[in-house]
Amino acid sequence: MTVLGTRALNRATLARQLLLEHADLPALDAVAHLCGLQAQEPQEPFVGLWSRLRAFDPAVLSDLLIRRNVVRTHLMRRTVHLLTADDVLAWRARHDFMLRQRVLGTYRRELDGVDLDELAAAGRAVMADDEPRSMAELARALAERWPAPGQRALGEMLIAALIPMVQLPPRGLWRTRAGVRNVLLSSWLGREIDPPATDGSDPVGEELVRRYLAAFGPASSADLRAWCGLAGLPAAVAAIREELVTFRDERGRELLDLPDAPRPDPDTPAPVRFLPAFDNALLGYHDRGRIVDDAHRNLSVAGARVVLVDGRVAATWTVEAGTVIVAPLRGFSRADDTAVAEQGQALASFLSDNDSDRVQIVASTG
Repeated sequence: MTVLGTRALNRATLARQLLLEHADLPALDAVAHLCGLQAQEPQEPFVGLWSRLRAFDPAVLSDLLIRRNVVRTHLMRRTVHLLTADDVLAWRARHDFMLRQRVLGTYRRELDGVDLDELAAAGRAVMADDEPRSMAELARALAERWPAPGQRALGEMLIAALIPMVQLPPRGLWRTRAGVRNVLLSSWLGREIDPPATDGSDPVGEELVRRYLAAFGPASSADLRAWCGLAGLPAAVAAIREELVTFRDERGRELLDLPDAPRPDPDTPAPVRFLPAFDNALLGYHDRGRIVDDAHRNLSVAGARVVLVDGRVAATWTVEAGTVIVAPLRGFSRADDTAVAEQGQALASFLSDNDSDRVQIVASTG
């Protein structure tokens, strides 16, 4: 079985994640290809798409949210993602059990004895008037009936797990600050969520495997599980295994992939890329070693924005007073320093609507 080294996996990841060269894709198609973008920080998806697409216009993504072509909702790993309407309707039911279990992992004691199906029905009844509500407002509406758990536990279970919801614009629009207001997903989109299969098959799981590999492969079953949070995909992998090709990484682990997906030469040049907080290029794997050193593995979990140099995490970045501040994690070569500065200037211009192209590279912390 062919062994893929770390650099080969890195270049494959960059190609699948649209980070090896800017893609000529419409924003909606890019969101679909990437299987959604992590979006608990509302402005971060704009940087994620700017780093991946040629001539990305943030107004287009805002318009997609307003027109209900994309939505903000809890899904993979119980985190807020920006997804296409078609994908969330197709995938949401497959995530129901995982979402419940993840909320219970935090609030099991508080929710002990609560009939979750009864709670869901009551929550749906409140939301049936299509009035947008915050999590606290929905929880307060049910707190008299379920006083013991507390409003936080009730709200988290209702919003993140039991009732498929969307976060309404203006939250998530370009350069807009707005609180979270929720409505029923089916009401917002005018379509019901696809029901789960009743014949024991798992077509949604199988499609998730294919879509994940197209955007993240080659990858292991553990990587797939880390991305979506679903534990029950071994049967889906087994069902489509004959469609797939397999490799090994340098530690001997099996990697799955689509046969015709890009696996560039490991020596393919990789441009500097600025990634937003919680980007799935890092979080979409159990083994993140293909893109970040172990010493810096937790940067993405902590919400740090990172800079890729030669395809790997080499710095963090922030913005202060219109200036992009880059903090290297190791020394840069002169060529790296120039490339980072140029891309940082482009990012500063994007974020400021061309009011500033200032970038500052501070002393290395490595």
